[in-house]
Amino acid sequence: MNRIAALRNVVLLRYLAASALALGVDLGSFLALLALGVPGAPAAAAGYSLGIVAHWLLSSRAVFQQGVAARGPQRTRQKAMFVGSALFGLALTTAIVGTGDMLGTDPRLAKLLAIAASFTATWLLREKVIFRPDSGATGSAS
Repeated sequence: MNRIAALRNVVLLRYLAASALALGVDLGSFLALLALGVPGAPAAAAGYSLGIVAHWLLSSRAVFQQGVAARGPQRTRQKAMFVGSALFGLALTTAIVGTGDMLGTDPRLAKLLAIAASFTATWLLREKVIFRPDSGATGSAS
């Protein structure tokens, strides 16, 4: 049981779990939109956007709770930075899937590459910049 408790304290593992859940929202939306005939790049952008909302909720409550800024201007700035990191991931995802689509690659395969690239980029931004515990955080999320 101590090992399970220790694993819960590993931020990267919590981030992986939050990312997996947000990815479920993202991929579910993406695949549904593809099934409805939406082209790959817009479907990827819409799915990713829905995943952004899920990821903020999970990240601020279960992953980086010690790095969440106090309510007010600091929290607003942090949310804006989180959205900025998500938009960077969205742009990366859309570009990768769009390029794959233009090259005739199955958009689902391009999406897999985009997932890896976006995960790495957003993890680094969020862990090193946005949710740094020394950034005036109080540990309460909303």
